Amino acid sequence: PAPVLPPQRLIVTGCYRYVRNPMYVGVVSAVLGQALLFADAELLVYAATVGLAFHIFVIAYEEPTLSRRFGAAYDEFRKNVPRWIPRLTPWSGAA
Repeated sequence: PAPVLPPQRLIVTGCYRYVRNPMYVGVVSAVLGQALLFADAELLVYAATVGLAFHIFVIAYEEPTLSRRFGAAYDEFRKNVPRWIPRLTPWSGAA
């Protein structure tokens, strides 16, 4: 989203119906895949470090900001869609 034109309401479509942070999950998954492919323990440490940094950022900044901005809609989303481990079925509570 463009910072000059932020969304006015919470929009939950695509990957966001399964997991709240699909881009972060994708990055950590890619690094873990590389660690397995190359059998590289340093990449495992890197994946853990990046995952921890993402987790801290999400907890300390992203979730409180979205909760303030979108209120009850974001709270319902948080209750129904997991932060890191994707759901098996898509959430259909928001359009």
